[in-house]
Amino acid sequence: MTERKTLDELEVNELAMEFEDKEAQDVIKWALDEFHPRIYIAWSGQAEDMVILDIAHKINPEVRAFALDTGRMHNETYELIEKVREKYGTKIEIFFPNQREVEEMVNEYGVNLMYRDVAYRHLCCEIRKVRPLIRALSKIDGWFTGMRREQWASRQNIRKIEIDHDHGQIVKINPLADWSHEDVWNYIRENDVPYNELYDKGFTSIGCAPCTRPVKPGEDPRAGRWWWEVNAPKECGIHCSIETGGFEKIMDSILQRAEARRD
Repeated sequence: MTERKTLDELEVNELAMEFEDKEAQDVIKWALDEFHPRIYIAWSGQAEDMVILDIAHKINPEVRAFALDTGRMHNETYELIEKVREKYGTKIEIFFPNQREVEEMVNEYGVNLMYRDVAYRHLCCEIRKVRPLIRALSKIDGWFTGMRREQWASRQNIRKIEIDHDHGQIVKINPLADWSHEDVWNYIRENDVPYNELYDKGFTSIGCAPCTRPVKPGEDPRAGRWWWEVNAPKECGIHCSIETGGFEKIMDSILQRAEARRD
């Protein structure tokens, strides 16, 4: 068994300060030199993910990426996975949710439970995304994300290099933390990077099909995420933990029933 490579808080703080003013390419190269092949790009079909993949592939063509296939993804996202394979030769590794947990949730609360209650939406995200993410990250030492500080209030303080306290103290790399929306798209155009066709249809943030829509001119870029919710965080729990009154009870009930089915 390969021993996990971890960094402590002091090391990461020093690295975060060292790389704060450096280019994304420098951050990505450092991480690949330090952790490959035990480091993943978290890929969900967003423009930022494609920028990171393109930069990383130029540094190391053997770079690894993974996606969480929730079963509710847009077809355009699946098409982009194939384009990535054709252009880069990169096979994005797919992680699916637990079948029994999905069945139990859908049978109990319906296929589109997310529209009825914020707690149900959080439950759906937990089963379809958060739990598969835990499996994906359980045997690696670091991961890249496309998070940027300007995306949402909960992301304003992210650093380019962090410790992921939710996933075994592995290293979390946010090389585009200080990039703007314009920076991302300038890179895509200048480097002929393939991108999700949903952006040409008015989407500015891409997730599951039932939970993302095009935005109107002047709307916040994340307004297309869970647009029916009022005063709820525009997060699914992958990057920022979500707390809600009824969610834990519902989750416990679902998991108890799923466990009973296994016995």
